[in-house]
Amino acid sequence: MTTADLFSDTTPQEIVAFEPTRQAGLVRLEAFASRTGAHYAAERNYDYGPHKRSSVSALSPWIRHRLITEEEVLARTLARHGPSSARKFIEEVFWRGYFKGFLEQHPSVWDHYQRNLQMAVERLEAAPAQKADYEDAIAGRTGIDCFDHWCAELKTTGYLHNHARMWFASIWIFTLRLPWELGADFFLRHLLDADPASNTLSWRWVAGLHTKGKTYLARPSNIAKYTNGQFNPVGQLAPVAEPLVEGIDHPIVPLPRLPPAPQDDFLLLITSEDCQPHSVVTDTPAGVLGACLQTEGNGYPQAAVEDAAAEGEAIVARDWTAAIVSAAQRVGTRDVVTAYAPVGPVAAQLKEVTRDLSDQGISLHQTMRRYDALVWPYAQKGYFKLKKNIPDILSGLGLAL
Repeated sequence: MTTADLFSDTTPQEIVAFEPTRQAGLVRLEAFASRTGAHYAAERNYDYGPHKRSSVSALSPWIRHRLITEEEVLARTLARHGPSSARKFIEEVFWRGYFKGFLEQHPSVWDHYQRNLQMAVERLEAAPAQKADYEDAIAGRTGIDCFDHWCAELKTTGYLHNHARMWFASIWIFTLRLPWELGADFFLRHLLDADPASNTLSWRWVAGLHTKGKTYLARPSNIAKYTNGQFNPVGQLAPVAEPLVEGIDHPIVPLPRLPPAPQDDFLLLITSEDCQPHSVVTDTPAGVLGACLQTEGNGYPQAAVEDAAAEGEAIVARDWTAAIVSAAQRVGTRDVVTAYAPVGPVAAQLKEVTRDLSDQGISLHQTMRRYDALVWPYAQKGYFKLKKNIPDILSGLGLAL
């Protein structure tokens, strides 16, 4: 399927260009703010395809890297709508915080996924039939029209409607019978909003691992209804979704308690986890450095960091230590401050960098956003506890209902 095929629909157009800049995110937020009430509640489950994103905000790539923040989205929503009419949209905004908080308090989920992914990749080499099925799946050659379309859309645009993501994951796991870890990895490599927490836990939820025993089954009638009849894969999908099981429990670990960051003469480090750390540390830094991992594959994270670090410099490297040391020496400081990075590759990198910098007499300080500090404690188990406490969280953010 070609790009032209994806955008060939003749219905009214609303194609979102996911430019990785804060300004583009603010423009999209303003364009959708008026629709976060009744329109969103009625339309949010409909996937009209890449040519018409009017049913959803499509803000996730910008929120993912905090080019714009959840707090800004909530504030703009409540400026346009009462909390009752915007309730569904507000609840959806908090899902990302729930997933991040859950993974932060259950880090073994991420470690387990990483190990199982490596084993799944290795097993493909010993199982030619499964490897062929996997290669057909990621190439969009399964013969299931909707799945193959979403595969092409993902690789072409870097985005899928949330409903399409759930259908795709369900078909991958229960119809194609492929390891969920390989599907989650496929998403992480192509999604512009690829997030270790949201992605991993969403795939686990579909598989019956996050909420044990509760799976998500992609049904032809549901797909037909919410794609407006574009697809109707009758007879092509698994009729049941037996939950996957794992022989491991993931214990809760306490959330970190971070000491105050220095207020004077510090180097501000921008990572792809948070492209607005200056809004966390309000004092003026002595210098700014943006850093991105070479493994952050689709180019969007790097471009987001470069936009955020426009007044400084940005690097892409496996080893950040030398660049940080050099930048700190140029501005005459031994303190580096960055926004807190939750569980994932950037957090692992910062852990290693913190140790290496300490050996050279430089301290790296992470500072947590008020939003995360308020949301994450309610994310130990299911989403309901967080949902119930949304009014208190909004009040804590100064967004009284």
